[in-house]
Amino acid sequence: MTRRVRSLLLLVLFAGLSALAFLFDRRLPDVAGHARAIDGDSLRIGDAEIRLYGIDAPEHRQTCLRAGEPWSCGAQATRALQVALAGKNIVCRPRERDRYDRFVAVCEADGEDLAALMVRQGHAIAHGAYNAEEREARDARRGLWSSSFENPSAWRARHPRPLS
Repeated sequence: MTRRVRSLLLLVLFAGLSALAFLFDRRLPDVAGHARAIDGDSLRIGDAEIRLYGIDAPEHRQTCLRAGEPWSCGAQATRALQVALAGKNIVCRPRERDRYDRFVAVCEADGEDLAALMVRQGHAIAHGAYNAEEREARDARRGLWSSSFENPSAWRARHPRPLS
């Protein structure tokens, strides 16, 4: 085999591998802009609905018990996320889509990780990430950790959304 044929074969092989890499690159594009909170762990930027990766927050309608009295922990989590979003540049890096076709993403508000903030403030629990932030909130008895609460996923199972 001549040097020229070998070079041509290597070039074709490289081009083929590059094409395969391109086809299998499933990275979703970043989503950025002004956002509004849907609840304590999801937001909307334009038409894109985004769930924060690695956390679970009480649903907007969910209540918790603090000193034996109900309090609107879900509504408070929604308000806390809205405050964190207000007037800031939001950038979300999607990792995947969930079963509802929402982006599941790591989102930042002016460079601050929103999921870490929500867990650290006690408005959400760690769900696959942010365990150190949850430990900090629990130890300081912030937010949910100052009360008794039902795990948000268990609450959702007992209170399914009404059909639209």
